Amino acid sequence: MIVKPARLLLAMTAMVVLPSFAQNVATVNGKPIPAAKVDQVVKQVVAQGKATDSPQLREAIKRDLIGREVLIQEADKQGIGTRPEVKNQIENARQSIIINAMLADYIKKHPVTDAEIKAEYDKFKGQVGDKEYHARHILVGTEDEAKAIIAKLKGGAKFEDLAKQSKDPGSAQNGGDLDWASPANFVPEFSKAMTSLGKGQITETPVKTQFGYHVIKLEDTRAAKIPPLEEVKQQVGEQLQQRKLAAFREELMKKAKIQ
Repeated sequence: MIVKPARLLLAMTAMVVLPSFAQNVATVNGKPIPAAKVDQVVKQVVAQGKATDSPQLREAIKRDLIGREVLIQEADKQGIGTRPEVKNQIENARQSIIINAMLADYIKKHPVTDAEIKAEYDKFKGQVGDKEYHARHILVGTEDEAKAIIAKLKGGAKFEDLAKQSKDPGSAQNGGDLDWASPANFVPEFSKAMTSLGKGQITETPVKTQFGYHVIKLEDTRAAKIPPLEEVKQQVGEQLQQRKLAAFREELMKKAKIQ
């Protein structure tokens, strides 16, 4: 069979053009939407665990990209992107994207190690101690007020009733109840007085802190419930990661010339 030159040229042209069309999933008013863009979005969605790669997912992403292209073309026609307030939002978004990418890169280069997580966990255990305390308190503004409350308690008044006059709104309406907590959760003066009490005892003298004067009653103690490292490893790692990023930002701020 002899192929005429015109047909040969047409066949060769088709061989060149068809692969080009295959690279795009659609065109919108002449603007192509590359298949690579669909692949990119699919990869992001799958990486985030939101879906698995499938023809249905790809079709949905394709429709979304087409819709976005239609809208952006119309917005460009209307000059929306040239408005000052829109330009500012675009610039803010650009900065956020670049900054987040830089911080992610920093974390990749300075990852939180298992040794750092273990050290932080051990530090936490040391701060918490081996006991938890269930205490109540009444907070007042002056030492004389606190002494008067102690005298009333010694006279038989109920702690829960007197707690209603406490300046601590979080516990006043609950009989001064602070629930179970580690001594590390309180300021040192409060913790020292609380841990020196026996079950059911009340402080003999007012306890002064930065918040005022406290009258403290210890309801009970129990062994501290500290979750094993395996349960909190991710949480501890994230906290350390945030600290590293904060230190990185602070270092850059110190180096910057700010006027």
